[in-house]
Amino acid sequence: MEKVKESGTMNNCEVETPKNITIKGIISLLMQSVDEKCDRSVISLGMGDPSAYSCFHTTPIARHAVVDAFQSDKFNGYSPTVGLPQTRRAIADYLSRDLPYKLSSDDVFITSGCTQAIDVALTMLARPSANILLPRPCFPIYELCAAFRGLEVRRFDLLPDKGWEVDLDAIEVLADQNTVALVIINPGNPCGNVYSYQHLKEIADIAEKLKILVIADEVYGHLAFGKNPFVPMGVFGSTVPVLTLGSLSKRWIVPGWRLGWFVTTDPSGKFIKTKVVEHIKKYFDILGGPATFIQAAVPYILEQTDEVFFKKTINILKQASEICCDRIKEIPCITCPHKPQGSMAVMMKLNLPLLDDISDDIDFCFKLAKEESVIILPGTAVGLKDWLRITFAADPASLEEALVRVKSFCQRHNKFI
Repeated sequence: MEKVKESGTMNNCEVETPKNITIKGIISLLMQSVDEKCDRSVISLGMGDPSAYSCFHTTPIARHAVVDAFQSDKFNGYSPTVGLPQTRRAIADYLSRDLPYKLSSDDVFITSGCTQAIDVALTMLARPSANILLPRPCFPIYELCAAFRGLEVRRFDLLPDKGWEVDLDAIEVLADQNTVALVIINPGNPCGNVYSYQHLKEIADIAEKLKILVIADEVYGHLAFGKNPFVPMGVFGSTVPVLTLGSLSKRWIVPGWRLGWFVTTDPSGKFIKTKVVEHIKKYFDILGGPATFIQAAVPYILEQTDEVFFKKTINILKQASEICCDRIKEIPCITCPHKPQGSMAVMMKLNLPLLDDISDDIDFCFKLAKEESVIILPGTAVGLKDWLRITFAADPASLEEALVRVKSFCQRHNKFI
């Protein structure tokens, strides 16, 4: 039989998959390491999803708004690709409360969670030879999106001895004529930092000097319980153009609703002059946003949620962060260089010379999962080898129990016992 010549599209579509670590990917592997014969429940301090714990609930206002929108039978069809007009207007009004200028609904684009907003931002900025400045440590989705979009990643350090502030000198060294943006996550994930007004101003000034825009990831916006109040980067929108990314997920404790936003906080109109907004609108024509009835519920949620609900969440997070830091003090091989001031996570340093048969942070986390049924994210996943990211958004009893198990694990592996 004559040999058929191999041809066609399938022979030409081999692609290289980015090898970046993702939080969900590594947590899935850690869960597989848990000893199935162990009769203790698994306690996960690896994901920023407080809805998994009984002490965290969204407000009844949000639930009723969604039910009412669903039962109205008015929101079963497609929404405009950029989002429902009333939803965009409500988010513009909500964000404008903290800004020295007023956003319009045209500044707001509705996304499927903040993750899609990240992907939109990086897609809009991607071009040949472009690079983007990311913090180290950083939420890993940024690097994964950059890899898919062909954006070179350059990393500047966050300084633990200065409250995880940005190394501003490093930004000046890293940036060049091909740098398209600088990413700031505030309140911080994974560090739990909350930047002061002055530090954010310094970031805006250096971005303006370098002629690069700022991507402000504020998915943990307003979840601040330390000395610094939350200040949105958009406050400095007249100094430097800002793309603000956010969602209902964390503040309203509804990550599964996938309601996010991508906002051009740019009162000087630089995005419009350079046709960036026109480009964004066209790109949204190929995206799928959140369910229409979820979008329809947003105006009522934003307007009617009372401060009592927000304060309760903040108090629980503050208490949990204090439990976390206090218990870690009892474990010599783990140190916390900076107590969290906001968000739901904190970075801890591993002192490996004190541990026997633990090679690095990944080894630590996999053995901890197997021996103690506790899930903690290795720092390597967020760009810091031999560190740990602990999510403290858990009920106090579970958090206490998890950290007792971590202490037991560290004592068992202590090189000097």
